[in-house]
Formats: sequence, structure tokens, C-alpha cells
Amino acid sequence: MSVDLSFYRSRTSQRLRAEGRDEGRVEGRVEDVIEKTLRLLEARGIDVPGPARKRIQSCLDLEVLDRWFDRAITATDIAEVFAE
Repeated sequence: MSVDLSFYRSRTSQRLRAEGRDEGRVEGRVEDVIEKTLRLLEARGIDVPGPARKRIQSCLDLEVLDRWFDRAITATDIAEVFAE
């Protein structure tokens, strides 16, 4: 019995695998920035109330998370992290 494996070698299959890898990398980066932002705020003694923690943890926009992380470096309170 022979199984046709041509799909797994096709361009479509290769593209789908590449997209999956890229999505996984972005998701991993998002999780990493969330963790590091919360650790940084904790280490700096900045109070992160429940709603603020949930806001950070639920954000999926890497650009926004990076901006919040950068602000967390010098912020004196959580409001400065979220300031527009």
C-alpha cells in the first residue's frame, strides 16, 4: 500500500508550516514581553493592581507591549506605563 505524500512537499504545505512557525515565534515573544514587563514593575516596586495586570496579560499587540515595557523602565506608577 502506497500513501501519496506529495501534499507535504508542496508549496502550500511549506507555506502553511512557515506561517505556523512565524505565528509561534510572535506568540512566544508576546508572552516573553508580558512576563518581563510584570517582573520589571515588580522589581521596581510599582504596584500593579488586578485590572492593570489583566490588561498587560491580555494584550496581544507586540508593539504596544514593547512600548509599555520601555515605559516601565522609568515609570513611577502604573498610570505612566499606560499613558498615551
